[in-house]
Amino acid sequence: MPEMTMTVRWPDGRVQDCYSPSLVLHDHLAAGARYEVAEFVERTATALGIASERVRARYGFACTSAAATLDAVRSVARRQPTGQVEVLRMWPPLPVEAARAAGRDGSAS
Repeated sequence: MPEMTMTVRWPDGRVQDCYSPSLVLHDHLAAGARYEVAEFVERTATALGIASERVRARYGFACTSAAATLDAVRSVARRQPTGQVEVLRMWPPLPVEAARAAGRDGSAS
């Protein structure tokens, strides 16, 4: 199961790495995007819930690392409930994004 890390910057400037056991974060957040804190927490919770269930389906137990990441995100959000969270990086990128970044998607530049 492919795992990923997302790096975000909180409204106070703090940078945090967020782990996911699945690439599903790409379906709910985008690198370079900014989200209001509440929306970021909601999107992250949805994505990590799906990721954890994928682990459960494959291995028979939920992913405690996804739960720990969500706990850490909620903890930071409680201390700064307003402002925007910027998604600095999502790694690894989806294959299409990686190809596009490398200029291999066939589009004209």
